[in-house]
Amino acid sequence: MHVMVLGAGLAGVTTAWYLHQAGFEVSVVDRQPEAGRETSFANGGQISISHPEPWSNPATPFLALRWLGKADAPLKFHPRASSKQWKWALQFLHECLPWRSRRNTEAIAALATFSGERLRALRAETGIAYDHRERGILHLFFTAEEFRHAPARAALLARFGIEAKVCDAAECLAIEPALAAQCAHLAGGLYAPGDESGDAFRFTQALAERLRERGVRFHYRTRITGLSASGRRVHGVEVQDAEGRIGMFAADAYVVCLGSFSPRMVAPLGEHLPIYPVKGYSVTAPVLDPMRAPEVSLTDESRRIVCSRLGDRLRIAGTAEVGGFETDVRPERVRTILDWIQTRFPGAIDESQASSWAGLRPATPGNLPIIGRSGRDNLWFNTGHGTLGWTLACGSAAALAELMQGRRPAPQFPFRAAA
Repeated sequence: MHVMVLGAGLAGVTTAWYLHQAGFEVSVVDRQPEAGRETSFANGGQISISHPEPWSNPATPFLALRWLGKADAPLKFHPRASSKQWKWALQFLHECLPWRSRRNTEAIAALATFSGERLRALRAETGIAYDHRERGILHLFFTAEEFRHAPARAALLARFGIEAKVCDAAECLAIEPALAAQCAHLAGGLYAPGDESGDAFRFTQALAERLRERGVRFHYRTRITGLSASGRRVHGVEVQDAEGRIGMFAADAYVVCLGSFSPRMVAPLGEHLPIYPVKGYSVTAPVLDPMRAPEVSLTDESRRIVCSRLGDRLRIAGTAEVGGFETDVRPERVRTILDWIQTRFPGAIDESQASSWAGLRPATPGNLPIIGRSGRDNLWFNTGHGTLGWTLACGSAAALAELMQGRRPAPQFPFRAAA
């Protein structure tokens, strides 16, 4: 059985891997010249199993009101004359209801734990290198009010089998000595030793190369213009190559892994996916002073900024902008991230060599990815991972491969059309 994966980002390449491992013939189509060139290119680098709570939680509407008008606000809503944007925003608010947020948190935790297991097994099997670190993630709180909730969060994570330790400022410093400059301002932390970090782009590229060596064909520089379908089946993928030539690729089944562009691709088939792009920024800079740069991956819970050490580089990422598909890099947003690193870890990076990036997170209102069968018999989805694409990648792809073999995956998660 030949399965064609649409999209060669993290979701697409991991999907191709697990389908190939299951014995399917696999090919991959992507408009970019190589794998991982869009949303997977420069994310925050965290495998954050310890952060299953979605953005859509009961506190977010109040925080959003507090952040209104602030140039450095972690979350910004740019209103558009778009019914899709407003419909998604209303659905997001609905998912902030306590019972829905709890349900979504439980589902994400189950899938994230499963995904961590699959990632470790894949790494052991392939030996691929991607600047990964198994040093955990330290969540930092810089106000007493925010730190007050840390024990409850640790208890919730324990219910899901996720280890997390509440730490005072001195314990945070022992875990990450580079925090010394901030110790006087630090209220405390929550340390999750089982979490990891690593370069998602390098992982995606390395895994794509392993697949190519095993005979999986990648059609790069090939733009997908539509899906040809009738009745309950898709018959082919309409494409255009770099020279403008139009053609059709055919397979027995198709998997949509197109991130924020997934809804546009399947809407003509009557499939409506509640995915909207949420832009995030990152800065990557060479480490100037290794003693000043953190080794442990960090999350600043007060500013919604994350930081990961990737070899001799530091990746700092954050912000969320709901405002359409543009990916222009706004200097003021980059400045916010640079100011954070220079304040928290002065002298750690060479700012003159820093590179900035913006990408589109494919977000569903409740942050639950869409995994499983569509309304067509041979069309499947693995998309909509929002802020947790790197965390959930291997688990989502492994689960989809099981669904396509007619089996029920282990995680307690609302998969589509699970057998």
